[in-house]
Amino acid sequence: MSALSTITTRLRNEVDALTFGPPVTHVYDPLDYARLPHEQYLERWGTGPKEAVFLGMNPGPFGMAQTGVPFGEVSFVRDFVGISAKVHRPRNEHPKRKIEGFSCARSEVSGQRFWGWAKDRWQTPEAFFARFFVVNYCPLVFMEESGKNRTPDKLSAEERAPLYAACDRALAAMIDVLGPRYVIGVGAFARDRAEEALAGRDITFGTILHPSPASPLANQGWAEKAEAQLREIGLTIP
Repeated sequence: MSALSTITTRLRNEVDALTFGPPVTHVYDPLDYARLPHEQYLERWGTGPKEAVFLGMNPGPFGMAQTGVPFGEVSFVRDFVGISAKVHRPRNEHPKRKIEGFSCARSEVSGQRFWGWAKDRWQTPEAFFARFFVVNYCPLVFMEESGKNRTPDKLSAEERAPLYAACDRALAAMIDVLGPRYVIGVGAFARDRAEEALAGRDITFGTILHPSPASPLANQGWAEKAEAQLREIGLTIP
C-alpha cells in the first residue's frame, strides 16, 4: 500500500465514523465504495514530488462520486486519466442519486472543464501528472431528501469541526508525501482550508476559479481565467 493509500484509508475510517443530521439524509464516501479506481489513481499518478497540488472541495454527484477520482467525469477519467475499475454501491443509496460507476451517462461539467483543460494544455496524463496532482479536501458527498447536494461549508458548526479536523490531518499528510511548492484551491473554500491546515509551511497558496456551471464567470472562458490566475502566482503553463 502506498503512502497516499494509507492516508486515505485512515481518512475514510475517520469520516465514516461521523454522523450528520437534517437536512442531510444521505452521505456517500467514494473512498469506500469506489475504492478500486481511487487506489488506481493514487498508485498510478500519486508519486511525488509534485510542483503543485490542485485542491477541490468535495466530490460532485456525477464526478468523483461515480468514479473515485477528483473532478472525475467518466469519459475523461477513463480515456485521459486512464482509470477504470469496478465501483460498488453505497450502503444507503439515495433513490435520486444512484451510483452507476463508469456506466454513469450523466456528465459533470466541472470535470469536463478541468480535465479537458489538462488534456488541451499537456496533451498526455504523464506530462500533467509529472508536475501536478489533484485531490479533494473532503471525501464525502452530502445530500438532502430532495437529492439536492449540500456542500461541507453548509453543515452545522458541530458537524464541521470533527470533519474538518480529519480532513486537515489528511491534507497535511498528503502534502508531506507530495512535497509541492504550490497548493492551488479550486475555489475559495479549498484555498482557505489549505491555508489553515498547512499554516506555517513554506508553500505558496493560490486560487483558481471553480469550473462549476453554477458560476457565471466560469461559463465564459474558464480555462483562460484559470491560467491567468496560475501565472499570477508563478506557475508556467505550456
